[in-house]
Amino acid sequence: MSKKAWFTVITFARLNTRRFFRDKLALFFTVIFPLIFLLIFGAMSRGGDLSFKIALINQSDTEFARQYVENAKGDKLFKINDDVTTLEQAQEKMKRSEIDATIVLPKEFGQVNDKQPTGQAKVIYTANNEQSAQTLLSVLEAQFKEINNQLVPTAEPFTVAGERSNERSLSRFDYTFAGLLGFSIIGLGIFGPVNVFPELKKQGILRRLHTTPLKVWQYFVSNVIAQAVVGLITLSVSFIVAILIFDLKVVGSYLDLAAFIVLSIISIYGIGLAIGGWAKNERQAAPLSNIVVFPMMFLSGTFFPRYAMPQWLQGISDYLPLTPVIDGIRLIATEGKGLTDVTSQLGLIAIWTVIIYIIAFRTFRWE
Repeated sequence: MSKKAWFTVITFARLNTRRFFRDKLALFFTVIFPLIFLLIFGAMSRGGDLSFKIALINQSDTEFARQYVENAKGDKLFKINDDVTTLEQAQEKMKRSEIDATIVLPKEFGQVNDKQPTGQAKVIYTANNEQSAQTLLSVLEAQFKEINNQLVPTAEPFTVAGERSNERSLSRFDYTFAGLLGFSIIGLGIFGPVNVFPELKKQGILRRLHTTPLKVWQYFVSNVIAQAVVGLITLSVSFIVAILIFDLKVVGSYLDLAAFIVLSIISIYGIGLAIGGWAKNERQAAPLSNIVVFPMMFLSGTFFPRYAMPQWLQGISDYLPLTPVIDGIRLIATEGKGLTDVTSQLGLIAIWTVIIYIIAFRTFRWE
C-alpha cells in the first residue's frame, strides 16, 4: 500500500477524532452516561456487607432486655427502624418489604431464673422474606450462643476454625466494573456509528466522499483508528473514577489491558459499521441495533455475573461477541492475567472480528 493511501487514512482518523470531541451529544453518551452507571452500580456494590433491616419491639422491662436493645442498635448487622413500635406497624412494613423481619422480646425476656437471665426472642417474618429471615435466625443463634457461654461456660467436644487463604478473590465491584466497561465499549462501538452513519447519508456527505478516490477500506480503517483512540481516552476516565472513588485495584498490566481493550473496541465497532453502513436511515438502524445489543447486554455479564445464569444459558452466552471482551478485561484487570492467559478470549474476538468485518464490507452503502 502506498504512503498516499495511508496518509488519507490518518487524515480521516484525525478528522473523525476531532469531530467526536466536538459533538456534545456523543460525549454525553460515551463518557458521561457510562460514568452515571458506574457511580450507581459502584454505590450499590459498596453496600454489599451483610445487614438486616428489622424492627425491634421490646415488650420486657428487664435490665437484660434493655441492654440487649442497646447492643443491637450499635450492631452494624442490624438496621433498626425506630419508627416501628407495635407489631401491627411491623406487619405493614414487612408486607411492603420495607423491613426484612421483626424481632420481638416478650415480657418474660431477661427474667432471672436459677440465678441466670433467660428468655426466647421471636423472629417474625413473611413468606417473601423467608431466606433473609433464616439467615437472621442463624446470626441470632450464634449471638445467643456466645451470651450463653459467658453466663454458663460449657466444654465443646467439637469445634470449627476458619483459615484465610492468600488468594485474592473478586469483589462485587470488580465484577461490576468489568461489565460496565463492556457497556461503554458497546456505546462506543455500536451506538456511535449507528447514529452517525445514517445522519451522514441523510446529509449527502458519504455520497460526496464516494465521488473521491477514497476506498471503503480506507474509510473503515480511519474510523477504527479514531474510535480506538477515543475509546482509550474515554475508558481511562472510567478507570480513574473507579480507582479514586471505589478503590479499584488493577492488578494486571496496564499495557496488556490497553492492548486488549483496543482489540475489543475494533471488534465491537465492526458491528456498528455493519449496521450503520447498511441502514439508509435511523428507522432501519435503531431496531436492528437494539436486536443485536440487548442480548449481549443481558447475557454477556454486563450488569450481573454469568455464573448466576442457568448452565445452558451460560453455554449460549459464551459465544456472544461481548462475552470474551468482558471476561478478558476482568481476568487482566482484577486477576492479574496477561495476554498469554486470555488466548481463548482473544481467539473468539479474532473470529468475531473477521466475521463482522466481512459482513460490514459487504453491506456498506455510501447512500
